[in-house]
Amino acid sequence: MTMRREAWLVKREKSISRHRSPLHANFLTFTLLIYVLTDPSFAFTITEPHQGSTLKAGSTITARVDLGKDSGIVKVRYYWYGEQDEVLVEQDDSTATGTIVAPVAMIGSVEQEPAFGGLLYVPHDTIGPMRLLAVAEISRGRLGTRSVFDEVIVSVTPPTALTAIDFETEKPLQLGRAGQSSAFGHVDSMGKVFELPVVGDFADGITRRIGSPASGTSYESSSPEVIKVLPGGLLRIVGNGKATIIVANRGKQAPLDIDVNVNDEPNQPPIADAGTNKSVKSGSRVKLSGLKSRDPEGEALYYSWSQIRGSKVPLLDANNSEASFLAPAVSEARTYRFKLRVTDKKGADSVPALVDVTVEP
Repeated sequence: MTMRREAWLVKREKSISRHRSPLHANFLTFTLLIYVLTDPSFAFTITEPHQGSTLKAGSTITARVDLGKDSGIVKVRYYWYGEQDEVLVEQDDSTATGTIVAPVAMIGSVEQEPAFGGLLYVPHDTIGPMRLLAVAEISRGRLGTRSVFDEVIVSVTPPTALTAIDFETEKPLQLGRAGQSSAFGHVDSMGKVFELPVVGDFADGITRRIGSPASGTSYESSSPEVIKVLPGGLLRIVGNGKATIIVANRGKQAPLDIDVNVNDEPNQPPIADAGTNKSVKSGSRVKLSGLKSRDPEGEALYYSWSQIRGSKVPLLDANNSEASFLAPAVSEARTYRFKLRVTDKKGADSVPALVDVTVEP
């Protein structure tokens, strides 16, 4: 039950109580309590798995949803994402070309048991915090369809022990060789931020990506004046020379030697500012502003916005200082999270900045 509905019922009960006997008032209070405890969810909600649940990779669970007051639902699509993964376009056909499409983990219908839920496979190669996104399609007859969603974050653990840590890169890793494009798709420069492709081999024969600290991985640099460790498992080039990055997880360690040879012109990294969290109404045009992002040397910035929480929305001007989207229809307040990263003209990156937009009915 939402706070709005509960407040209305309490106000109504108090009004009636003033005109009734104490016995009758107590009866109404008891009735209200029963209603509060048994009233179904006000909006479409994932009821299983629960927020914060711990699941085994490769296991099969039962997904359940409460439709709440949302009528006309014809199907529910389920998607798995890493906690910080970009939300991808949702389509029934995961083989569609021309865009990046999120693979559908399951499609629930009214005929299934439980309705619009069912057996859901937990990806076998995942580890750490995962987002389960459920998108319900609502039929509106001749008006077409609209969708509502809910999302929970669960923790996925491997069923067996970690046996070894490795890196999906050349060894040693050479950065900035005479201005060549690196293996990470950019020209290396002072201040560049990158992630190491760290993987773990497990006793069940599955290789899982374990680069995120949320999966239990920690990083240490032997030469912070060459490679600096940033929050979130990010690394920044801060000088020329050699460094060894020690990666540890579940009692295992692995070193990666890195040789940096970039333009040594001093360059301070820019700072991303995605603005403050905000609440908006469905149907309104929402502006995301990175105008407060700055570069210490006053250089022009390149912007990159992406969405990492909530059902996918079309994001306009994602490479500009200000991006925007149309707040979708929701039955209850829902949160959409966006990430901004800025880069200066010399190639130095910021640490990503996050902003939450709560869309209300």
